[in-house]
Amino acid sequence: MNEADDFLRKGVAAQQRNDLNAAIDNYRKALAIDPKLAEARANLGAALSAAGQFDEAIEEDNKVLVSAPGNLGVRMNLGLAYYKKGDTENAHTAFEAVHAARPQDVAAAVLLGYTDINLGKSNQAAAMLTPLENGRESNMDLEYVLAYALINSGEQAAGLPRMEKVAKATRSADAYFIAGTARLRRREFHEARADLDAAIDLHGNFPELYTMAGQARDALGDTPAAQSAFEQALKQDPKDFTANLYLGAMHLKQRDLDSARPMLELALQLQPANPMARLQMAKLNGMTGKYTEAAATLEDLEKADPNWLDPHIELAAIYYKLHRPDDGQRERGIVQQIEASQQKAGPSKQ
Repeated sequence: MNEADDFLRKGVAAQQRNDLNAAIDNYRKALAIDPKLAEARANLGAALSAAGQFDEAIEEDNKVLVSAPGNLGVRMNLGLAYYKKGDTENAHTAFEAVHAARPQDVAAAVLLGYTDINLGKSNQAAAMLTPLENGRESNMDLEYVLAYALINSGEQAAGLPRMEKVAKATRSADAYFIAGTARLRRREFHEARADLDAAIDLHGNFPELYTMAGQARDALGDTPAAQSAFEQALKQDPKDFTANLYLGAMHLKQRDLDSARPMLELALQLQPANPMARLQMAKLNGMTGKYTEAAATLEDLEKADPNWLDPHIELAAIYYKLHRPDDGQRERGIVQQIEASQQKAGPSKQ
């Protein structure tokens, strides 16, 4: 065995025991002796990627592929290095080449699916992964990416059961969160709460988790549990718009105006044009004697959405406080018209 092969052997042994620095050093010594030793260069690329040195890994992988473009293992490693670096476009190109050559390679397909989703091509990911599912329903990596792609492409009815299956099988807070968020958007509040509460039980610090859980609990009328969730959300992120808005509105309903005001003011500062934030601030102004300010906001909201009931209800009361009974009576009439129209239309089909 020549000296280059000896360094290669030492590099492999070091990599197997996860001593990446020693592996990288030995592979480089091997290549210094024999620059054409392809195995050493391929292994060097993999070791550099594992060590988080992605640019160097990409450089070594590309050197191998110049002379061996059909080396799919190295191309897969190249895609992984790009993916870990955050270069989704180039990662997609590499994984796509591997998938084209080995369409039944599930690992390559899963990674290609991830990059498709990240590039806003969830439809393509779902179409590519669906044919691979038959007989592989127990492969949770495949099921997760397929479920995510289906949910993102609007096929929630197909994606949600898969995502919840993955969540239960792998006890994944991430999977429960994705499923719960989708359920919440579908107004399936009981299912959303179950998924989001399961995620909380598994991982209490998941970003936005408490905010979503609070909304599900609030929609089910469980105000104390919702309030607790929003309070936890604000501990994680004091500038969480939704948590500030909901919690501020809850304090307002409880007539705890001192607690409501800073939250509603911050929500409005974060999203000045948000209709719900403006409505809640108008309610607060109305409750604290700032009738002119409240009326101006409510009138703007009415103009923007004439069929939104809440501004008309609030404005009717404000007009009476401003000693404008004719305007107040007019608003009451509009409220009655909207309510009659809503009753005629029946329950929302969302």
